[in-house]
Amino acid sequence: MSFETLKRNRGSNISKIIKAAEATNSGETKSYVDDRIWKPTVDKAGNGYAVIRFLPGTEENIPFVRYWDHGFKGPTGQWYIENSLTSIGQPDPVGELNSRLWNSGIESDKDRARTQKRRLHYVTNIYVVSDPSAPQNEGKVFLYKFGKKIFDKIYDLMNPAFADETPIDPFDFWEGADFKLKIRNVEGYRNYDKSEFSSAAPLLNSDEAKLEEVYGKMHDLSEFTNPKNYKPYDELKAKLMRVLGEQATAGAYTVKEEIKLNNPEPAVEPVTAAEMSSEDEDTLSYFSKLAKQD
Repeated sequence: MSFETLKRNRGSNISKIIKAAEATNSGETKSYVDDRIWKPTVDKAGNGYAVIRFLPGTEENIPFVRYWDHGFKGPTGQWYIENSLTSIGQPDPVGELNSRLWNSGIESDKDRARTQKRRLHYVTNIYVVSDPSAPQNEGKVFLYKFGKKIFDKIYDLMNPAFADETPIDPFDFWEGADFKLKIRNVEGYRNYDKSEFSSAAPLLNSDEAKLEEVYGKMHDLSEFTNPKNYKPYDELKAKLMRVLGEQATAGAYTVKEEIKLNNPEPAVEPVTAAEMSSEDEDTLSYFSKLAKQD
């Protein structure tokens, strides 16, 4: 889609984005260090502030992608840090195991499922308007990973609950809104509750030359959901069994194997009460560092 087409179709994409957002409510790169990805900086107290602008989609007009991953340490001392095949609509060995554990009725099994839960991530392109802690990032285009709390704020802006509120497409160059990211440390965890959108206003004062330059610097999001960037089921299962050791042959996993023999196409991992979303964009790199230290 050309820049001129994007400009001509502005305002018509919000229904498509809402539809995609509602669908997400029902690829990670192989390197853990990616200079394309912007991460907010926090001080020693765990507080941080920045202003960013979510950027529009390209060919299919959907400006974000969604994926899940797992990151946990097994009883062997080894780490399992992998993307979940459920991100691309395929069965995942950890998801199957967690479902069986959760449904066993045994509280210790539920505790295991919680520690092995999948984590939800969204990825989009952003323009950094203000980054006081890292001013060198200002005026640049990055990828940004975020969790459900921020996604809910985006969705609420597009689909407000009250009749006196006007829907705003935050990804729109001309009629979108800046996002004020406010990070606090609450009980040892990053909290984004104070984050909010500014009033609707054009990016870069509608300077079309600058907007077209920004548009040309946006990154392709398809890699995060490209099946080629996901390990095959059997490879993930083999790694899971190495990480879990003896636990991999215990009741829940053995029963799962029996079920699979009778049903060679197991269902995609369901969202259960065991699943909780992560709000830490650094989760995968954090677990990677821990794994390398062991």
